Amino acid sequence: MKTFAAIDVGSYELAMKVFEISAKNGIKEIDHIRHRIDLGSDTFANGKISNERIDELCRVLRDYGEIMKGYRVDSYKAYGTSAIRETDNTMIVLDQITQRTGITIEVLNNSEQRFLDYKSIASCGDAFNKIIEKGTAIVDIGGGSIQISLFDKDTLVTTQNMRMGVLRLQDQLGRLNIRPEQNESMLDEMISSQLAVFKKLYLKDRAIENIIVVDDYISSVVGKNVAGLEQTSVEAPAMERFLERIRAKSVQEVARILGMPEENVALLFISGMLINRIAKVMDAKLIWAPGVSLCDGMAYEYGEKNKLIKESHNFEQDIIACAQNISKRYMGSKRRGETLEKIALTIFDSMKKVHGLGKRERLLLRIATLLHDCGKYISLVNLGECSYNIIMSTEIIGLSLAEREIVANVVKYNHMDFAYYEAMGTNVAIGRKDYLTIAKLTAILKVANGLDRSHKQKFKNVRTMLRDEQLIITVDASIDITVEKGLFGRRAEFFEEVFSVRPVIRQKG
Repeated sequence: MKTFAAIDVGSYELAMKVFEISAKNGIKEIDHIRHRIDLGSDTFANGKISNERIDELCRVLRDYGEIMKGYRVDSYKAYGTSAIRETDNTMIVLDQITQRTGITIEVLNNSEQRFLDYKSIASCGDAFNKIIEKGTAIVDIGGGSIQISLFDKDTLVTTQNMRMGVLRLQDQLGRLNIRPEQNESMLDEMISSQLAVFKKLYLKDRAIENIIVVDDYISSVVGKNVAGLEQTSVEAPAMERFLERIRAKSVQEVARILGMPEENVALLFISGMLINRIAKVMDAKLIWAPGVSLCDGMAYEYGEKNKLIKESHNFEQDIIACAQNISKRYMGSKRRGETLEKIALTIFDSMKKVHGLGKRERLLLRIATLLHDCGKYISLVNLGECSYNIIMSTEIIGLSLAEREIVANVVKYNHMDFAYYEAMGTNVAIGRKDYLTIAKLTAILKVANGLDRSHKQKFKNVRTMLRDEQLIITVDASIDITVEKGLFGRRAEFFEEVFSVRPVIRQKG
């Protein structure tokens, strides 16, 4: 059994959950400490967190450190989200916190944060797996933005971020200089305009029956037998009735009835408006708020990595599905992507002793094969640069920014001459380890691509074997591979430069 602490440095709250995690009993929450601290308003309004807020944050984190000592935690993770991510001086703030508290905070990019929230829902087990059998949207509401992820028959089909989190919307309302009675209509207008674009681009004929909500306000109310939200899952019209009930009462009354601070009531209403409007746009029937948070996702990931719990859902397949849908959006060839993926992974698996890469890098190679030609959508001439820009501008849920940079560069240099470290480093902040990963994956993809230069999927039954200082690539004798052999040289040279192994094509028989 392990004791694990998860700290979420959010936009409007600093939360810590302490868990006991074991193979026998799974994940068990043993404490939940919360402290309201409005970091987001500073960041979204001024671009920086004030010194007063940093002092308060450090003081509370020191208290959390003492609580962790009391529980004798084996390990902890502390993550910052949009309030810290969007400050102008993120690195300075993080260093101050570490020096003053001894707690190291890592900043999640948006796709990493949403992926952890998504894992927190998956920690609910069978209930989650059952609900996504039908068309489902996960609506993840944060302080700075919301994320809408669409599922169709267990498969993640798209995920999109919109900058209309509850604190950001509250801040925008405050700047409009309007009468209080106009707030709701203005809010509805701001929400509806962005959702109309989302509907046009991503919903089309897709049927969404269920909405799963992850937030800090509505989720804290459902299931508590108050104000008409008696269960964790309710029929969609119940949300509208709930909003009507709290609209008719004063802030003080709502705070007393729901047992929450008065300053949270406005944010609760904004969150409810978002969910209600999304449910109407999607014509959803059911809203489920399981009451989980980022901390639950952090505990799930810790248990997963330390083999204390079994994965209840195939998250890697969701990342692949996301890449497949991006490829489809940019008119990528599905058949060629699948052929390239098969060849590249065959080479990767044959070269394990040489390249020293692991399961995660294999996943990045798979994504690169699926997105290998996405830049053709923009230009057939500047294919490498256009592919790089598309991948860097498109969110792939579950990948860190560094991992997306690796994929984007691998795809780019599949089509261009490879740029060595000094040249590449002037454009992007790539460390030595990531640079070597890019070089190795690019070498593999170049060879795989070279084996299908005619785009006729001739190498479906390719076999590879590492022998001495050669990678023997064996193909069917009946296939005419004159084109592939003739254009293979330069790609083979780069592969040999990276691995000191020469790829050689042989036809059996």
